[in-house]
Amino acid sequence: MPDDVGKGVARRQRNRRQRRVTGRRSAFATTLIVLTATAIITAGLLLFGAARYLGDLPTLDAIKAREIGANSSVFDARGDSLGVLANDENRQPVESSAIAPWMKKATVAIEDRRFYQHGGVDPQGIARALVSNVAAGRVVQGGSTLTQQLISQIYIVKQRTIDRKVREALLAVQLEDRFTKDQILTAYLNTVFYGNNAYGVEAAAQTYFATSAKDLTLPQAALLAGLPQLPSEYDPYANPKAALKRRGEVLQALADTGKITEAQRRKADATPLKLKRGHVYGKVRESFFVRYVANELAGNPDFGTAAVRAGGLQIETTLDPVLQRKARAAMHAVLKTPGDPDAAIVSIRPKTGQIVAMASTRYFRNDQFDLASQGRRQPGSTFKTITLATAIEQGIDPSATTYMSAPFSWQPDPTSPTWDVSTAGGEYAGPITLENATLASDNTVYAQLAIDVGPANIVNMARRLGVRTSKLEEVPSITLGADGVSPLEMATVYATLANGGVYHQPTAIAEVRDADGKVLMKGHSPGVRVIQDGVAAEVTRILGENMHSGTGTGALMSDDRPEAGKTGTTDNHTDAWFCGYTPTLATCVWIGYPDATKPMYGVEGVGAVSGPTLPADIWHIYMDSALAGTPPVSFAAPTKPVQWSSFSSMFANRVVSTISAPDMTLSMPPQRTVTVTEPPTTSAPAPVTTAPPPATTGATTPPVP
Repeated sequence: MPDDVGKGVARRQRNRRQRRVTGRRSAFATTLIVLTATAIITAGLLLFGAARYLGDLPTLDAIKAREIGANSSVFDARGDSLGVLANDENRQPVESSAIAPWMKKATVAIEDRRFYQHGGVDPQGIARALVSNVAAGRVVQGGSTLTQQLISQIYIVKQRTIDRKVREALLAVQLEDRFTKDQILTAYLNTVFYGNNAYGVEAAAQTYFATSAKDLTLPQAALLAGLPQLPSEYDPYANPKAALKRRGEVLQALADTGKITEAQRRKADATPLKLKRGHVYGKVRESFFVRYVANELAGNPDFGTAAVRAGGLQIETTLDPVLQRKARAAMHAVLKTPGDPDAAIVSIRPKTGQIVAMASTRYFRNDQFDLASQGRRQPGSTFKTITLATAIEQGIDPSATTYMSAPFSWQPDPTSPTWDVSTAGGEYAGPITLENATLASDNTVYAQLAIDVGPANIVNMARRLGVRTSKLEEVPSITLGADGVSPLEMATVYATLANGGVYHQPTAIAEVRDADGKVLMKGHSPGVRVIQDGVAAEVTRILGENMHSGTGTGALMSDDRPEAGKTGTTDNHTDAWFCGYTPTLATCVWIGYPDATKPMYGVEGVGAVSGPTLPADIWHIYMDSALAGTPPVSFAAPTKPVQWSSFSSMFANRVVSTISAPDMTLSMPPQRTVTVTEPPTTSAPAPVTTAPPPATTGATTPPVP
């Protein structure tokens, strides 16, 4: 290589090195200038009262607090934890007493060793940082106090760098005037980011050591205290060597400030990391119920999703852990074999609407579809109860009204398909009272009754009693449970009847408190009368008789307490139900295959699963256990007994062998209707008022079935 070429290459290399050095020096100089300017301005403000800035400086109360977020905790009715509704930021604030003293000492030693001497801003600290940075040739130490860092974490101050630092300093002084040192330090420790999505010392303790903040040892506290400066660089999982070195710096700072001895420092410095990732935030008991609670609260306009998952709420639920275990035990006592259908139970207190049990045989980790609240399956004959209530409200006396029990076909007009109805067992009673038809769960009688009372009125009754979210068609087949509903909705219907016709919106929340313990909400659901107590009492009387001499005998409880209930089975035995109640507890049981309309034959030795079989068995086992040791309670006597009116069915003169539905539509008598304000189908239904049935009404043509 020629000398001149070699000299040129060397010169260019020197120039490049010089430019790099100059660039680094320039960047460093800029940083030092900013720190120096901050120190000068800060000192000036403190000395001369900050006259220029006080005029437009916002107070702490006027500055919008940042949504720093905190996990919300969920508890059962006995105060035991059900788990945490994790925020996107893993955060769980704790009280000062729940933070280990080592953690406080280590944080002060490494971040702000004059914390207890300054008033929010520390000119000595700024000067010391400048000296250290100059000596190191890079920025190794900041001049902000812990108070200033807290201000930058929890308050939004959008200004240019120097202006922001000035305002930050002044707000720090205000903060020091308002709160104690321990309050400020605790707030800082609950706010700062420690890496790996851990915000606050409690989350950090769980993330790195699977322990709580109050139990942190000296080596553990020293490691955590060193993370906030550069969480990624000092990440002990990704960079254990860097983490150990940083821990050593914290331990040395503790020794330099006299908080530990040299012997303690050496021992702690020699301690291995011993990392252990905790899973406390992922542990949730009764996952389906907890998610239901979260959704219920998130749908409340006073809270919303952000508050639920980041508001640090303390949520006390209505779930009774004893009844929940008994519900699950009852299902597993009956459905014992792998491959058996699934089951769901919902249990509600009629007087309050509180959900005390909501369980299924499914596991959340395998399938997160909640059968109890999200499942929409045909309820079969349990829906006849709603038709019965509709008829009684219209003044139809079940004991004195007779229908023909026989195969039934209905075609409202020549262009409509024919609706063919038969009984489940193919047996017919001939002339039979509506009451006895209820005990026999006669489909043909109820098909006629549905047309008589009007499908629209049945839907209205269902809405009032508690079916408020599922879609319902105003067709006669609704009386046989043609439309899908959830076990929660059906349990609500029967709870309303148990409560004498007073509806309570079902609730899973008893109380909500903020992080400071202030009560934000009581989960009380005010009762709304949706039907007269005389109507509810008559339904209860008939369903009570059903438990002793009808299809519900398999569910009859062991003791002689007042109870009422109804079975339900769909076509081809794809769904089976039992819904019933006492004055103190209403419970619905469903059995089926959730992923398909699969017939249930040969399950646990039962030829064909129906409401009187396995669902009744589960209901019996659960209710016996749930109410064991409690005194029997009688249903309240009605204050407004039903006034029966004259009634003649449009099918009163029906000749079974020659029935012609199209001809019958030509001379169809008026249907009875009830004018009722349709309740909304939202989660917070408005009060519903009932009106007595009119003596006569205009006719309406039944919808196509």
